[in-house]
Amino acid sequence: MKTFAYAAVFEPGDRRGIVVTFPDVPEAITQGKDDDDARDQAEEALGLALLSYLERGLDLPKPAARGREFVTIHVAPDIAIKLAVLRAFAAAGISKSELGRRIGKDEKEVRRMLDPSHPTKLAPMAEALRALGKRLVVGVDDA
Repeated sequence: MKTFAYAAVFEPGDRRGIVVTFPDVPEAITQGKDDDDARDQAEEALGLALLSYLERGLDLPKPAARGREFVTIHVAPDIAIKLAVLRAFAAAGISKSELGRRIGKDEKEVRRMLDPSHPTKLAPMAEALRALGKRLVVGVDDA
């Protein structure tokens, strides 16, 4: 099972607040007023950075950083499914028209689904994953 979670470093900022960086995703840098805000900001920054990798045609970085000094940050569910569909589509080597045929949607709708900056509802994305030989698994974890 693939999750989109990366190790983050939470450090005091120059002014009041907490700066968050990701050793494995150097483009993701953010800060928050307190721990909760920093965590929320980190989730968003991580998701946007990972989407930018796929927009640029790059592979996602492998999560390698481990240790007690790190905090694990998961991307938001809507970003996670977008990342999963984009990766599965790229690996399938099929056209947008073919994906549309498989899920009963026209190519214009498929283009929107595959646009990293376009929000897409969960049901069509889960359907696209199934058509690409994957399945969405939802889990709940303590915050």
